[in-house]
Amino acid sequence: MKGAVFLGDRKVELREFPDPEPGPGEVIVQTRASGMCGSDLHVYRHQPGGPATQGDRIVGHEPAGVVCQVGQGVTPDVASVGDRVMIHHYIGCTRCDACRLGWPQMCTGAPFQAFGTQVHGGHAPLIKAPASTLVLLDPALSFEAGATIGCGTGTAWGALDRLGNVGGETLVVFGQGPVGLSATLLATARGARVIAVDPEPARRAHARRLGAAAVLDPTANDPVEALRDLTSGGAAFVLETSGNSAAITAGLQSLRPWGSICLVGLGGEVGFRVEDHFRSQITLMTSWTLSIVAQRRCAEFIATRELPVDDIFTHRWDLDDVVEAYANFDLQAGGKGVILFEQDA
Repeated sequence: MKGAVFLGDRKVELREFPDPEPGPGEVIVQTRASGMCGSDLHVYRHQPGGPATQGDRIVGHEPAGVVCQVGQGVTPDVASVGDRVMIHHYIGCTRCDACRLGWPQMCTGAPFQAFGTQVHGGHAPLIKAPASTLVLLDPALSFEAGATIGCGTGTAWGALDRLGNVGGETLVVFGQGPVGLSATLLATARGARVIAVDPEPARRAHARRLGAAAVLDPTANDPVEALRDLTSGGAAFVLETSGNSAAITAGLQSLRPWGSICLVGLGGEVGFRVEDHFRSQITLMTSWTLSIVAQRRCAEFIATRELPVDDIFTHRWDLDDVVEAYANFDLQAGGKGVILFEQDA
């Protein structure tokens, strides 16, 4: 089968790989949709030579599809051929407290493995996975929805869980890429008044369509002053998804006393004098994707409320077009991209 690999320096290509076979406790999933994640761009742009750019791992950590084979020991109550599934994209030891709580990325028993990095990912027609990583996908949700719930939209859900009850409060979301748009959609459904911040007009318009009460171009004026005007002195909650250092700083300065900020975007740096924020009693936190339990709950929330999560996607691609797909996604001017596979692939 063909699978996509990253070679660094903005190069991606298709290579031939043997079809996977399930071992004990494993399944083979026929991929229907494999999401493109902003975190992939860090590897896509990276200088060649590291383990992630050697071309021996199929990339893509947001797969959803249908179970087509089960390995020894996989019982029907765990997985059956024909199940529609998402995949929680981390593999831990399964024995430590973190794994038992559904957080294999926090595994203390062994270095965790991630699909698309340490093990083959979803940009291929078939993917092998431990049955323990599967999350059933509600028939009301598309495979595209399942793909983004696995990481992009799921990351927004995890961050909102970290922030707490945002209902009835103002939440400022910096960055309206796939994670930020997901946060705008989910937080609005949770009862928050969302102010979406992004320099791209198309992304601000997209945020409006997904429920943002107000949008802001941070390059037009001082974003801190503008946000204080929009929030009558400061926001209760800030979610930073862009990984932009200036955005993190602006987010901190936009909080009201007792406010909370959650950092999700990668790549940024921030420094501040403790004295400048000491008396504000603010809370600063990070959020790293979500647990497998939260992935299921996020999917249930979206399905029961019939949220238009598919509208986060602006670009859909065939695997054969993966070079063009990542060149377009690298522009970071639209919403989310996804690789789609035919049913008989």
